[in-house]
Amino acid sequence: MYNELTEVDIRKMQEEIDYRMRVVRPKCVKDLQDARAFGDLSENFEYKAAKQELRRCDSRLRYLRRMIDTAKVIKSDSAADAVGLFDTVDVLYEDEGETEQLRIMTTLREDALHGIISKESPLGKAILGHKVGDRVLVRVSDDVSYYVRIQALKKGDDDDSLPIHSY
Repeated sequence: MYNELTEVDIRKMQEEIDYRMRVVRPKCVKDLQDARAFGDLSENFEYKAAKQELRRCDSRLRYLRRMIDTAKVIKSDSAADAVGLFDTVDVLYEDEGETEQLRIMTTLREDALHGIISKESPLGKAILGHKVGDRVLVRVSDDVSYYVRIQALKKGDDDDSLPIHSY
């Protein structure tokens, strides 16, 4: 299995790896060494906390490297009048009569609370490739679905203003 990421996603992950290797991990190792010098490790909270922080840093490094190693680089190649990756879309939820502005991104940079959804989310998958005025069925599960209507579309680019997820 691979992760569909953009060149910007991969660059941002590589920058985080570099930063963690140069700054964060050496600090964690030093903190661990300092805490170990306090003595009895069985009752040394500083040692346990420093060890946990080092594990967390190493785990994040493994995660980022695995994401890069399994990445498939994608580009936005949608038609000029169809919804594609990086586009901003106004959708009308027909059941509620409410309109929401959404931006389609990769899963690594989604932030649903701020209107940035993944291209792999049920809504993202449903509206990709559709045009303004289209009525689209969004299937959340076998039992849950709803209709949206695409009201407006603004084409976008893959900028690096959005941060990648931490976990």
